[in-house]
Amino acid sequence: MLEFDNVSKSFWTGTQRKVILDRVSFRVELGNSLGILAPNGTGKTTLINMMAGLEKPDEGDIRRGCRISFPLGFMGGVVNRVSAMENSRYIARLYGLDPDYIEAFCRWMCNLGEYFDQPLGTYSSGMRARFTFSLMLALDFDIYLIDEGMPGSTDVEFNRKAGEILKERLRTTTVIIVSHQPATLEKFARSAAVLMGGQLYMFDTLEEAKVLYDYETQG
Repeated sequence: MLEFDNVSKSFWTGTQRKVILDRVSFRVELGNSLGILAPNGTGKTTLINMMAGLEKPDEGDIRRGCRISFPLGFMGGVVNRVSAMENSRYIARLYGLDPDYIEAFCRWMCNLGEYFDQPLGTYSSGMRARFTFSLMLALDFDIYLIDEGMPGSTDVEFNRKAGEILKERLRTTTVIIVSHQPATLEKFARSAAVLMGGQLYMFDTLEEAKVLYDYETQG
């Protein structure tokens, strides 16, 4: 279970205060994957970082009663100067898992060949995304956090493998995915919400959420 209780978050942009959340409360139960629609600039990444514990609220409480992943695409846990092999083994030890298994899974999953043994600083953005997503799937979480869907990879084989594994994980885990595109949420979400004007409006279905989202963004 992940719960926000009367949470507020805002930033000073230099000219005005940008409100991300204004006394927002909601709960995500395990087994009920949630898709959050959020127009660009409303604070998608801030919200998902707060769920992961990477950012703290200004007010209110965030309660995590389960194992929650780092956000897909978050590179804060890896080190650019060392290889994917070394990074995967280090992260495995942090989580108390078998380094040999995590390394082998990531090496198979991201299919980077000799680059797996090269420093991450030499990777293209697509290669980094493949490694980060592979690392997230290698670890065992109750809730997976995804910002804007699958990584921007042009590797067809990687996209196929990642999609199949994520689909399988959905049977036993929960996904929270945030995007400005409704189509991105369709594969993952059972319930849906709209982040807008500092509020999170919860709906039972994605179709209901899209009505509000389309009205506000296209009206």
